[in-house]
Amino acid sequence: MLILLVIAVVVLVVFRPGPVLRALRGERRPALDDPREILKRRYAAGEIDEDEYLRRMSGLSQEW
Repeated sequence: MLILLVIAVVVLVVFRPGPVLRALRGERRPALDDPREILKRRYAAGEIDEDEYLRRMSGLSQEW
């Protein structure tokens, strides 16, 4: 059983080293589906202007 665990870890490190190493270091990456992150990306890409960004971010900050 231990051998299977070791093999699984080796496969993860070889094929997906980024997420595994981040997890080992305790780093977190923001979820790509998070509405705030989507707004940040759209604003950075120039898809929305500052007023639209602030208005929508304010709406996300309100608790319903």
